[in-house]
Amino acid sequence: MGGQAALAKAPLLGTLAPAFYRFKLGTMEATVISDGPLNFPDSTKIFKGAADDEIRKLLADEFLPTDAVRMEQNILVLNTGDKLVMFDTGLYSMKPNPALPSGRILKSLAEAGIKPEDIDAIVLTHPHIDHAGGIMSEDGKTRLFPNAQIYTTEADFNFWQSEKLIGTPAESSRNTVMKNLVPNKDRLVMVKDGQEILPGIQAIASHGHTVGHTSYMISSGGRSLCFTGDIAHHSILLRRPKMAITFDTDGEMAAASRIRMCDMLASQKIPAMIFHLPWPGIGNIAKDGEGFRFVPVALHPV
Repeated sequence: MGGQAALAKAPLLGTLAPAFYRFKLGTMEATVISDGPLNFPDSTKIFKGAADDEIRKLLADEFLPTDAVRMEQNILVLNTGDKLVMFDTGLYSMKPNPALPSGRILKSLAEAGIKPEDIDAIVLTHPHIDHAGGIMSEDGKTRLFPNAQIYTTEADFNFWQSEKLIGTPAESSRNTVMKNLVPNKDRLVMVKDGQEILPGIQAIASHGHTVGHTSYMISSGGRSLCFTGDIAHHSILLRRPKMAITFDTDGEMAAASRIRMCDMLASQKIPAMIFHLPWPGIGNIAKDGEGFRFVPVALHPV
C-alpha cells in the first residue's frame, strides 16, 4: 500500500509584527511605538556600583546574555480626545550608523496609522540623545512634527547647552539639544514639578539621571499610568536600585529618585511604562526584598 503523499512545505514568511501596541486608558487611547533597540557590547561598562561578576550574575538570573546589554526604546503616543501627545522621540536625527535598527520612529508611527503632522505636543522626560533625537530631520533643517509644542525643563535645556560638555562623554547629548531643541526654542514649554502640563498629565520631578529628569503621571477615567522615562534602564537596576548607570549625571540622586518612584508606584499599585524595558515596557512594579521587580502586563492583541 502506498503512503499518503507528503504535503508541500510551507515557505518561511520572514515578516514581523508592526512595531506598535494600542490600548485604552480611561477615555484616552494610548499607543506604544518602538524606536528600535539599543545594543551595548560590554555590560560591565554600562552599570556602576557593583562588581563585574555580580553584574554578570544579575543578568544571568534574568536569563539574559552576560556580556552585552539590549535596551528597548518605547515611545508613548497618547490621544487625550483633544490632543495627540508623544512622550520622548528616540534618536532619529542623531543615529550614528544607518545600519542600526534604532531610529525607526517615523516607520513605527506609519505602521500605527499616526501622521507626524497630527502630533500636538512632544513631552520629554529629558533631552538625552535617545529621547530627544527624533525631533528634527537628519540634516537638522526640517521639523519632523511641524505642529508640536515641546515640553522640557529649564534645568535640562540650560545644562545641556554648556560648552563645558564639549570633549566629554556627554557631548552627544549636548549635540542633541543643539540640533533638536535650540532650533525649536520658540516652541518650548518649560515644565515645573507637580504641574499639570496638559489635562490629565502631571509632571513628577525624578532628577538624577539628568538635572531635570521628569516622569509623568497620566490619569483618565479612574485609571492611571506613569511614564517614568529613565528611572530604570534595565530590570537589574530594579533588583539593585542603589546601583547606577554610566549615563547618569548624578548616580546617587538617580538611585534615590528610582527608589522613591518605585516605592510610590508599588505601594499605590500604579502601572508604569518604562522607556528601556522589554517591549512595550508596561507593567507593575512590586517590592521584592531590598529592591523591586517588574511584572509585565498581559498584552491583548485582539
